[in-house]
Amino acid sequence: MIKRKNLGALSRRTIIMADRRTKQLCKRLGSDHIALIDHPDVDEMAARALLDTGVQVVINLSPCMTGHYPAEGAGKLLADGVCLYEIPAEWSEPGLTDELNGCEASIVDCQLHVHAAGGEWRVIPLQRVTAEQIQAKWQHAHDTLHETLSLFIDNTLQYASREKDLFLKPLCPLHLRTKMDNRHVVVVVRGKHYREDLQTLHSYIREYRPVLLGVDGGADALIQSGYMPDLIVGDMDSVTDKALLCGAEIVVHAFSDGRAPGEARVERLGMDYHVLPAPGTSEDVAMLLAYEKDAQLIVTIGTHTSMIDFLEKGRKGMASTLLVRTKIGTKLIDAKGVNQLYQPRWSWKLWGWCLAAMLTPVTAALAINPVARHAAQMLWTQWRTWAF
Repeated sequence: MIKRKNLGALSRRTIIMADRRTKQLCKRLGSDHIALIDHPDVDEMAARALLDTGVQVVINLSPCMTGHYPAEGAGKLLADGVCLYEIPAEWSEPGLTDELNGCEASIVDCQLHVHAAGGEWRVIPLQRVTAEQIQAKWQHAHDTLHETLSLFIDNTLQYASREKDLFLKPLCPLHLRTKMDNRHVVVVVRGKHYREDLQTLHSYIREYRPVLLGVDGGADALIQSGYMPDLIVGDMDSVTDKALLCGAEIVVHAFSDGRAPGEARVERLGMDYHVLPAPGTSEDVAMLLAYEKDAQLIVTIGTHTSMIDFLEKGRKGMASTLLVRTKIGTKLIDAKGVNQLYQPRWSWKLWGWCLAAMLTPVTAALAINPVARHAAQMLWTQWRTWAF
């Protein structure tokens, strides 16, 4: 186990695991590692991914919260007992993640002692991140949110005006084996509350048997919840090999000019796949694909719909999403956060009716069957003898 001093020091030597992409780092991060990230304004999903690994110490090369908008990640990490540090800007060198990845290190008195290659020790100063600091920045971001919102809206409308013609045109035709016409399609993105929302919709999925479409890591979300995706759409940067090999049909989202960085990965796995050049995000493309394949209803889980969602993704507007949702219209049902709307509750009255329903056939069997009736009489006689 990691030993902590009063100041959150890591007193024993352990391994630094580093990556500029937090979601990639979490795939190989263990509870006994030091996580080194480069993630300004740590978002809630990144914080959840880090917490799922059990990591206890996180060092950020960027500010955990800039105060530009009220990001929730840093506060969540601190609330769950994670020791959070930042490296001062003057020490945050380019390539530091690659240099320190895999090195042995320890933290003593807000200093990172790194056992670098060649047997030399390197000392890097750290700044401890406290809940009070995060709360102050969060309050500042909240107070200036109207200014951020104004810039976000301007950016959205500007790009929507430029890109509208791209979204008016139909997508390139794909010959899919997955049939979506006149069926419900559930589009799952690994966004906020996706686990809870999937659980809440369990009865709906079991009854209607919709097409299950995972957007990148949304395919893993489906598998973790006990479902098998029918279709995986995305640029293949966050979905696992396990999900890609599950038998689902694969659509690689490419840029409008045809470049598809995710194509090399599925080729390496020897998978059959389709390439779909289209503007916008992968979740936009997934919804458009279901729409153009004549889905009866498109239900989205975990999708990005608000300003905070898009700022956490590093996008300064949501032009493509606005255009896509406007085009799909009434076929689209957004189930994001549905778990917060209603949670089924069990009452004593309901339990009583369930118990009565179970006892009724048992009582009837005892009354009709002579052997059961004789056994019941013997038990009654024995009980009376014991009681009296």
